[in-house]
Amino acid sequence: MSSPRDLGETMVIAHAAVAAESGSDVIVLIDDRDGRERASKESNRLRRLRERGNAVGSIGLIGTLTVLERAAGGQFLPDKAALRSLYDKLRRLDDGLPRLEST
Repeated sequence: MSSPRDLGETMVIAHAAVAAESGSDVIVLIDDRDGRERASKESNRLRRLRERGNAVGSIGLIGTLTVLERAAGGQFLPDKAALRSLYDKLRRLDDGLPRLEST
C-alpha cells in the first residue's frame, strides 16, 4: 500500500480475493490506476491457481465509465450530454477518475 488513501482499494481487493478463493466470481469497481493494477495482479494470481486445478473463483474489474456507458440511453442518462454532465460531477469528487477525453 503506497499511502493511506489507497486503503479503500486495498480493502476492496482483499475482500474480493477472500471471496474468490472461496469459489465466488466477484466484480470490483476501481478507477484509480494503481488500484486497477493491483486488482489485475490479484486476478492473474487467481487465474494461475485455476490453471493448476484449484477450485477458486475470479475477480473481474470494471470502472465508473463502464457503468455509465451501460446506463447510457436509459431513463437516468438519456443522451451523451447527460452522461458527460454526470461524469464531470463525479470527477470533481474522485481524483481517481480519468478525464473523459482520455478514455
